[in-house]
Amino acid sequence: MINVEKMKFKPYPEIKSERLFLRQIKESDAKAILFLRSDKTVNTFIERPENRKTKNISDALEFIKEVDNNIESNQSIAWGITFISDPKLIGTICLWNFSQDNTTAEVGYDLNPKFQNKGIMSEALKKIIEYGFKDLNLDKIEAFTHIENENSKKLLVKNGFHFNENRKDLNNKSNIIFEIENVRH
Repeated sequence: MINVEKMKFKPYPEIKSERLFLRQIKESDAKAILFLRSDKTVNTFIERPENRKTKNISDALEFIKEVDNNIESNQSIAWGITFISDPKLIGTICLWNFSQDNTTAEVGYDLNPKFQNKGIMSEALKKIIEYGFKDLNLDKIEAFTHIENENSKKLLVKNGFHFNENRKDLNNKSNIIFEIENVRH
């Protein structure tokens, strides 16, 4: 079934898992956003054009405003990743780059290195896949990841994504594309 309506992100879908709370990103998260979008370790495999780089708190606040506008216009949705027991933002995960007919979306994510290799992103990704397939009725979720980003590739495979060797990222030749299909068909 093709969903030709726009995505609807109101009311904002807050999502909980065993350890995590995925919530809307707020202005008070600006310091954490600045860190996630500027830290060398987090951004090792991310190639952003100069005008998309986050260099200071003002840039971080502008990015948060852009995220809010995209949610408001139903173009994309991003969640801040926190522990249920601690509201401090430790990462983000989003669904964006929806296909024209809203049957496919791309997932993107980042996580503070202090919290990597603890199953946190896997736990968040499972919930976002579930949300994308059950609530948004997507047919497929894609992930574009740098060919050398072994942690991201392992995360995707562990969560049911498979490498699509027939697709290329025309905007970034360093990226490879993984995808997962909704099994409801």
